[in-house]
Amino acid sequence: MTPAPLVLDGLVVGAILFALGLVGILARRNLIVMFLCAELMLQGISVSLVSWSRHHGDWGGHVLVIFVLAVAACEAAVALVFVLQAFARTGRLDSAAWQSLRESNLPRTIDHELPAIDTMPLRFPKLAPAGVEPPVDQDALLEREHV
Repeated sequence: MTPAPLVLDGLVVGAILFALGLVGILARRNLIVMFLCAELMLQGISVSLVSWSRHHGDWGGHVLVIFVLAVAACEAAVALVFVLQAFARTGRLDSAAWQSLRESNLPRTIDHELPAIDTMPLRFPKLAPAGVEPPVDQDALLEREHV
């Protein structure tokens, strides 16, 4: 088998993966799905790099794919932090949750298909009342537990 069809097959698969990832990012608003689509785009680029590297008979594309995978792992860690912060502040994984993380002096972008309220008020945990506080002996407060 000649190398030209192998390169063409690799480039087609890489282009399909990249296109699916791009469509997923543009069409979806769920942060986790958008993150997975970005990873799909990186994998499409990696397939194309390996295909070109094999066609030219060197290891440059393979080495570059290793770097792409390392960057994708770092990006996964950072993106997970952002997704968790957005979920903790708003309680949902909609991409409009980033509006509440914006600085206060920047104008908000308005998406007319969103509900009017896109943030939930912060709720801090409170202890449930467990009964009446026992009376405190004033003499016990003056005593030391140890010397």
